[in-house]
Amino acid sequence: MNSPKNTKENNGKIIAFQGANGANSNLACLKFYPEMSAKAYDSFYDVFLAVENNEAEYGMIPLENSYAGRVAEIHDLLQKHEVSIVAEHFFPITHNLVAIRGTKLEDIKEVLSHPQALMQSQENLRQLGVKITEFSNTAKAAERIATLGDKSKGALCSKLASDLFDLEIIKENMQDSGNDNITIFIVISKHQCEVDSKNDKVITALLFTIRNIPGALYKALGGFATNGVSLVKLESYIPSGASKQAKFFISIEGHPSERNVALGLEELGFFSKNVKLLGVYYADKARFL
Repeated sequence: MNSPKNTKENNGKIIAFQGANGANSNLACLKFYPEMSAKAYDSFYDVFLAVENNEAEYGMIPLENSYAGRVAEIHDLLQKHEVSIVAEHFFPITHNLVAIRGTKLEDIKEVLSHPQALMQSQENLRQLGVKITEFSNTAKAAERIATLGDKSKGALCSKLASDLFDLEIIKENMQDSGNDNITIFIVISKHQCEVDSKNDKVITALLFTIRNIPGALYKALGGFATNGVSLVKLESYIPSGASKQAKFFISIEGHPSERNVALGLEELGFFSKNVKLLGVYYADKARFL
């Protein structure tokens, strides 16, 4: 299967995202895959299921944010579902404080939004001295504000969500980290895509569990160091939040067909109970700027 950036091949196909129209995941779909039909689902689980059951060709999933860290549950879903990562995209996130038309900044006493948006804007919200209330997603928070018609309540959302619900932007760029607030999205598919490291830089992503022996993690990763393979990311997590042996998410630079990468993966496999290949895909150019 070719890369999802093939416009002609993907014209009219569905790309699923979690949330509602106007949410940041929706914006990412519109920016990177404007030729596709973006469809909202209630949960990340529903997005994975839609891809796995061929309801959608792709799924746009936020993996981590430069300010707030990784998005909970995604690694667990990658472990449980038979999907592949076929692309990554670095997407700047902008949070706007919105309210019904005619509202002034000093009128707002409570702000609704998704927990990630609230976390990414916590310092600016603290300076305003407002009450913060978590909501299912940013676009739904905007819809709620529009429905209430109360000048004392605002929401953090995108400009698109503000326009959709005829709200007024009271204060732009509420995110604490300014223009450096970046979310890394991954695109999942039921099918792997074809990539060639001769064309561009390639990322290989895996999940693994180490064997219960002394120094297993050090030894499992040692093969990458001795073979000159760069680690892009290493992160541990507990499956489903339970008190079990930790699993590790790792992404490396290179293609498994390259000799040095193959040798590193062989060493990883020797010191691991199990290894799951999550995907081999082209790196977003912003990763190496």
